[in-house]
Amino acid sequence: MRASFWLAGTAVVGIASLPAIAQQAAQPTAPTQPAPATAPAPQPANPATAVQPGGEPVASSRPRQTPAAPAEGDSGVAELGADELPPPPPPIEMPDESRRDPRVVGRLDPADFGLATTPWGAANGPMLSVLLRRMDAPLASRWAHIALRNALLARAPAPRLVNPVDWVAERAWLLLRMGEADAARMLVSGVDVADFTPKMFQIAVQSALANGDAPGLCPLRDGLGKVEPKVAPMVDAMCASLSGEPESAAAQMESIRRRGRVGGIDLVLAEKVVGAGADTNRAVTVEWEPVQALNSWRFGLATATGMVPPERLINASSPQLRSWQARSPLLTAQQRLASARIAAGLGVFSSQALTDVYASIYDSTGPDELSDTDAWQLRVAYVGRDRDTRLSAMRRLWSLGGNSWDKEASRAVLGRAAARIAPSADLQGDAANLIASMLAAGLDRQAARWAAVVDDMDDAQADACWAMLALSAPQGVSVDVSNGRISSFIGRDNSPGKQRSALLVGALAGLGKISVDQLNDFNRRHGLRLERKTSWTQLIDAAADLDQGGTVLVLTGTGLQRQEWRDIPGLHLFHSVAALRKTGQDFSARMIAAEALART
Repeated sequence: MRASFWLAGTAVVGIASLPAIAQQAAQPTAPTQPAPATAPAPQPANPATAVQPGGEPVASSRPRQTPAAPAEGDSGVAELGADELPPPPPPIEMPDESRRDPRVVGRLDPADFGLATTPWGAANGPMLSVLLRRMDAPLASRWAHIALRNALLARAPAPRLVNPVDWVAERAWLLLRMGEADAARMLVSGVDVADFTPKMFQIAVQSALANGDAPGLCPLRDGLGKVEPKVAPMVDAMCASLSGEPESAAAQMESIRRRGRVGGIDLVLAEKVVGAGADTNRAVTVEWEPVQALNSWRFGLATATGMVPPERLINASSPQLRSWQARSPLLTAQQRLASARIAAGLGVFSSQALTDVYASIYDSTGPDELSDTDAWQLRVAYVGRDRDTRLSAMRRLWSLGGNSWDKEASRAVLGRAAARIAPSADLQGDAANLIASMLAAGLDRQAARWAAVVDDMDDAQADACWAMLALSAPQGVSVDVSNGRISSFIGRDNSPGKQRSALLVGALAGLGKISVDQLNDFNRRHGLRLERKTSWTQLIDAAADLDQGGTVLVLTGTGLQRQEWRDIPGLHLFHSVAALRKTGQDFSARMIAAEALART
């Protein structure tokens, strides 16, 4: 009952009691503020700084200064004084019908994703904000990432007891930390600048930098003085140049340099943007050698001017920043490919988006060089002359990369190619990758065709395929989930602590494919630790009981705060899948469950 009351907004549950989320508020992985001249690593103004609900927005216009009347010149001709000048035009007022309601901001219809019309229900807004702010991205699950992104983009009323503009800022900030630069910009652009709070100004700066959009900083200038004091003068200078005022921009940059608060690469990149303006006659050389790390300021301004930072800095960057680079329009497809694969592995890019990157590389590569490219191998995987030729190309692509995101990207981009391979027990060596590829692309019905040949495979290959199919099979598709079949899987499972068995049994129970009695029996006999109750399990169960689909997804993300599935307890998958299914999100539940077995 305690969790139910909290989710209904009538009681307070201490966040410190949640073992999965009781952590320090995440610091921005890519700080906004450039470093002072004496410090190589800048400290950001934390966009997660608390703002009281209902706080007044920062004024969006600066007072106009009245120029002093000039004295009579030597020519003897008196110049017009300020009181003789024509009055300035009145400010343009936005009619009420053109203003956007900051209480309902989003781009997706929540009903299209099983979230009903009120995904947050009567949940406590400040507590949801804390959950978003403390979430450590990226998540272990690609499909959980996709579902959570859709929930954050849902066009739905803000939850209770929270400033609606700050709520948009919290959603956008989490999306940025997930690598979702475009999604964050969608939310930020859905709020009128006149309604911005200090927190929203900070996140809007981060969003513009993540998108490599230097002109996007200009509408924010009037609100940056208090929230980003180091950035504000450089933004003024860059925007002056971009608006055709090169003399003003040059004077402001000289003033910044003279004060010495900002220097090094951070100042040079700002000068590079200033030099990109019209009639500046400023040639700026950027020296990357002394730079030890990228942050959002360095990435954003470099990307805005079409520069690619050195490979050593890109490779050392967070996967979120790599995802930002993957969608940079000023870079070539080849320059974006490595980052695009990471973005696809995380869930930022769809399988089709990664296919489009390869298609661009294919189109821009000369015929003599094509055969050595992965773009050519992808084409062969789809249209090779026979099955063996196509499978050979798939194996080459499956072997790419050394991390789990690269491997999942290869699976996702090969999903439709895998669906063209007819099921056969003769292919048991490739069957697990073929099924995992189809599921990574969301092709659950095509993957289910392999259920008919699993029993003809050797035990090890059969177990890997059966587990994915048992969890992903849609309604109407029969897959054996008898006690004997599950026991055989558990008996052959050699993962540490029977973790794969815990994930399997927990997910089967969460999806309703085995009964509670079966769950308890397997749990007792094999020590799977699925019976435990924590504050997190109580919260997500209560959110599901109250049909709060959005809250369930936030808590699912909270329960999957690891980069690898091997670090996720079966208990978390059990309750996440059960809550998703109960709130009408069956597809996401099945895909997350099957992914857990595919990636362990």
